[in-house]
Amino acid sequence: MTTSSAQSDVLSASEADLLSQRGLELLAEGDWHSAAGVFREAIAVDSGHVEAHHGLVRALRDGEQFEAAIAAALALTVLTPHDPLAHTSLSIALQKGGHVPEAEAAAARARILEWKQQLLAGPASEAEGSGFLA
Repeated sequence: MTTSSAQSDVLSASEADLLSQRGLELLAEGDWHSAAGVFREAIAVDSGHVEAHHGLVRALRDGEQFEAAIAAALALTVLTPHDPLAHTSLSIALQKGGHVPEAEAAAARARILEWKQQLLAGPASEAEGSGFLA
């Protein structure tokens, strides 16, 4: 990667971060439609910006655009296939869209991924997180 390419990537990430922040502000104001547009802009700038993908799913769900939210959540699971939160977002979008069996399957996938992460973290992490002395 050249220096100018690396600088361009950093600028893109910064711009995507700023856009995502603006999208979150719009969501907080209750303007899901504008928020969805801003999250789409962030994704156009940096297609791998996970927070923008999550924001888009949330904005579309808030706007009751459930089929679009499902599509956005599916794109997120492709981007981050081992992320339990991505599969949880998909499950919620599917459930809201009336696709209950598919929502249950996505929720099960999220639980399995979370369990795998816990197993990989090992027993020391579990003891620390539970409040018990190791």
